[in-house]
Amino acid sequence: MAINDAQRAQIETGQGFIAALDQSGGSTPKALGLYGVEPGDYNGEDEMFAKMHEMRARIILADDFTSDKVIGAILFERTMDAEIDGKPVVDLLWQDRGVVPFLKIDKGLENEAQDVQLMKPMPDLAALLSRAVDKGIFGTKERSVIHAANEAGIEAVVAQQFDVARQVCAAGLVPIIEPEVNIQSASKGAAETLLAATLARHLDTLAPDQPVMLKLTLPETVGLYDDVSAHPNVLRVVALSGGYSTDEASARLARNAKMIASFSRALTEGLNVKMSDAEFQAALGGNIDKIYSASVA
Repeated sequence: MAINDAQRAQIETGQGFIAALDQSGGSTPKALGLYGVEPGDYNGEDEMFAKMHEMRARIILADDFTSDKVIGAILFERTMDAEIDGKPVVDLLWQDRGVVPFLKIDKGLENEAQDVQLMKPMPDLAALLSRAVDKGIFGTKERSVIHAANEAGIEAVVAQQFDVARQVCAAGLVPIIEPEVNIQSASKGAAETLLAATLARHLDTLAPDQPVMLKLTLPETVGLYDDVSAHPNVLRVVALSGGYSTDEASARLARNAKMIASFSRALTEGLNVKMSDAEFQAALGGNIDKIYSASVA
């Protein structure tokens, strides 16, 4: 199946950022806690995910959550399969909000080895990609983590990411390759320098019909990823907030002109389930404005 040309153009050249709404099982309780929903407010996994879906629906339906500032959104698998106000979420995003839908496909992280965490095996990847295409998904996102400047570990992370990316491309989707560098790493800058060089080597192995995106930690060296952003196979380089506050993440992003945001925690900072609709809209709108401004700076 061919890539949607209108969606590709928006992702490649659109002004704005990509919202990360893909918190999964492990990160959901923390995300809900920050939103003011405590474990005692739900009973079991199904109720927990229902609470998370209510939060995501409130974000997606907000006045400022449109393609004017948000050009794409990354979804959790359950969200891809869900509805908001009786309409499939993927259709609502693209048809009603003008926002390009992506899907998180990784199944979490392996235990740390060689100072990195690889992705867990994805035995059902082919079936998931086929279902994503049928649902109208444009691209995918898959995350690994780098904890230190270990050359062998970084090579293992990038090699695995590109193996998965080729499978995603073969399914007719655009992969977001995400080798996150831990912002707490004592060798963060050195790890990022190694990562930039490793990414450049692997990008040169792609065929012309294998477009990818990169999702990277905001670097210590301003402009570090400018070269990879100019690679002919790279549609866009997006930045993860990685635990930085909204203000800090936005300030770092504004200094890296070739990156746009793909924030999760920074997008939802300060939101609370007890807010009135007006309060919620104002708080979310403020976060969207900050992230948008930094992305187009």
